Amino acid sequence: MPYLKNDEEEVDITALGNDGEGIGHLRDGMTVFIPGTVPGDRVLAHIVKVKKTCVFAICKEVIAPSSFRVKEACPVAAKCGGCTLQHLSYESQVEYKENKVKDCIERIGGIKNPPMEPIIAADNIYHFRNKAQFPAGCDREGKFITGFYRVRSHDVVENTDCAIESKINRPIIEAVVDFMRSRKIQAYNEETGKGLVRHIYTRVGFFTHEVMVCLVINGEKLPGSDDLKDILVKVCEDNGHRLSCFCLNINKKKTNVILGSECKLLYGNLYITDTIGDIKYRISPLSFYQVNPEQTKKLYDTALEFASLTGEEVVWDLYCGIGTISLYLAKRAKKVYGVEIVPEAIGDARINAEINDISNAEFYVGASEDIASSLPRPDVIVVDPPRKGCDEKLLKTIIDTAPKRLVYVSCDPATLARDLKILSENGFDLIRVRPVDQFCHSGHVETVVLLSQQKPDDHI
Repeated sequence: MPYLKNDEEEVDITALGNDGEGIGHLRDGMTVFIPGTVPGDRVLAHIVKVKKTCVFAICKEVIAPSSFRVKEACPVAAKCGGCTLQHLSYESQVEYKENKVKDCIERIGGIKNPPMEPIIAADNIYHFRNKAQFPAGCDREGKFITGFYRVRSHDVVENTDCAIESKINRPIIEAVVDFMRSRKIQAYNEETGKGLVRHIYTRVGFFTHEVMVCLVINGEKLPGSDDLKDILVKVCEDNGHRLSCFCLNINKKKTNVILGSECKLLYGNLYITDTIGDIKYRISPLSFYQVNPEQTKKLYDTALEFASLTGEEVVWDLYCGIGTISLYLAKRAKKVYGVEIVPEAIGDARINAEINDISNAEFYVGASEDIASSLPRPDVIVVDPPRKGCDEKLLKTIIDTAPKRLVYVSCDPATLARDLKILSENGFDLIRVRPVDQFCHSGHVETVVLLSQQKPDDHI
């Protein structure tokens, strides 16, 4: 008898899926996916969607909790879409992520027994993020609120005290919310296109204690912005930080894309600075910058180790962002060429090279797949692509270029595995694989991979 929506059944959870959802089987063997559950749980599943080959359900009750289950640090973790694994012990989280990378490489990449190395776990699993995007909304009484989107929706779950964001965010966000309520400034409504404030966006220099507050608005100006600036300056000072940037981001399009292309500076500079190791970086509102500073150093140290630079190599850093990896590599390389499609990021990269007195790094604006073929031939290529992985044209360029070593930094094991399959079928040997946990309490994981045109025995 087929299952129907709203049916309920007790289920034993035996595994975790790609996004950290629990996996079990109904009494007839049908696979069921249940978010918020962990292996070892016995739960009462309430079916919400039925497909031909699987069923999706919510956990109505945990009948018998797993030994791997822990109490969430955040009271809204089960509702918010940010932390899908906060109910799972951290030891189990990193084991899951390590296995996830290995499984993708074997199953999607077709590479059996990949050379896995232990995942680099985080020392601090709370309050580690340097970037936050709080969507604005209204409660049932019409009051301005902010928080995070509910799982698979754009409903705002009210919260100003996120367990994984920098601690300075709470007083900043509460001050902004109080200001908006006192001035009766309306939150943006996605359905009607009305309202002013769309998001409260912050960046924090973990080592410099500089703070950026950027309000994304559906307009050209914010009433009372000078008063809000004074409030934010004091809030930052009272909490051991310094407001270095207060700006508006203009986004008047009816879209769910968070940031528009125009920023208006209201106070300070249109950037903050922070450091990774001994390299100082300038970070503007539109620039990509890794969100976990402590783990980023471990990530880049791993990439540097895999690159095995002696000072004689020409290096391509593709998808270079603001030059974070490029400058990290430059002190060990003969020459580094960075490529990035975002002009503002390349502007920051060039300034970052100047402020660190690094003269052997050059940066180019454009799609990596278009620019790379015009650069001097490299000994080492480093790629750090977005979640969708490398462009097919870029992979062909890498294959044709045949560098001695290719270091691939990935934020998605599935697209990494897809690209590894193509590279391994075209002359590259997979030498080392090391996951890094950049995103505690979520299903996401970074991975650093070393490939070589040499045979593994010759590489040593």
